Amino acid sequence: MSKKRRDIPVFDHPIIETHCHLDYLKDRPLEETLEQARQVNIEKVITIAVSPDNLARVRELSQLAPWVYGTQGIHPHDAESYTDDVEAEIRRHASDDKIVAVGEIGLDYFYDNADRDVQKEVFRRQLQIACDHDQPVVIHSRDADDDTITILSEFEDTLKRRGVIHSFTSGPGLAKYALDQGWCLGFNGITTFNKAENVRDIVRMAPIEQILLETDSPFLTPVPYRGRENAPFYLPFVAEKIAEVKELPLEQVIEQTYRNSLRTFFA
Repeated sequence: MSKKRRDIPVFDHPIIETHCHLDYLKDRPLEETLEQARQVNIEKVITIAVSPDNLARVRELSQLAPWVYGTQGIHPHDAESYTDDVEAEIRRHASDDKIVAVGEIGLDYFYDNADRDVQKEVFRRQLQIACDHDQPVVIHSRDADDDTITILSEFEDTLKRRGVIHSFTSGPGLAKYALDQGWCLGFNGITTFNKAENVRDIVRMAPIEQILLETDSPFLTPVPYRGRENAPFYLPFVAEKIAEVKELPLEQVIEQTYRNSLRTFFA
């Protein structure tokens, strides 16, 4: 007989889902997913753009409800599909009312789905968009710590609002650089995985004032629901794990990460 998973906790204080992909969710109607998120006191949801063919879809999704927001940007996996026309579309909508960041942008040398030189060029071009529109950025960096530091250092003086390195799984060198420069680090269900002590080490290292909560759904479902499609309504489990790892009161973690999210995306 299978063990019953415990219910999703509901906190008195609202929480903000800073990174998900609503257009990738398949298990249930989107309206049902959003309603379940509201039931666990998720106040805002940010759905993330990744490719030329979902820029418009993310903008549409951001109009679903007053509390759903979006980003505009091209993921490093799709860097080779980045064109002047794609950049023009991102620029055209980067300051829309419901668009809160440029992203998801960055470098991925683990999968190497795009040429690394192309990834670096596209990363730089999109960081410049964020500078020009005074927007924060949502960064993806995997197995590319040194080049991520090199490129971000070029924008230290011009990228005023910084942003987040999401789903942080990189080493302490990138973490220290980012934290020293005023970036936030985003953590998700990986923090609950048995073999993710390296990620929990970064959680311990990061000041609570620079941590954001995310699910990255439909990926990386937290324990105890690992194996199911992830969704924003599982975010409370991430908050609980951050509090446990940092040995902080849960209320403090919820309240501070909420303020961090407002400061990063809604200031």
